[in-house]
Amino acid sequence: MGVFLAVLAVFLLAALGLGLGLLFGGKPVQGSCGGLSCGACETCPRKRATE
Repeated sequence: MGVFLAVLAVFLLAALGLGLGLLFGGKPVQGSCGGLSCGACETCPRKRATE
């Protein structure tokens, strides 16, 4: 049970840190463009010319 509580505390601290970084970062959250869906995104500057 002690290990579970320690892992839960680490995850909660990580979530808190990510939330604070999001609130105070000043930049909007951006999705990734590329990877397996590269070329499917309409706003991607690296969009493949398939037409």
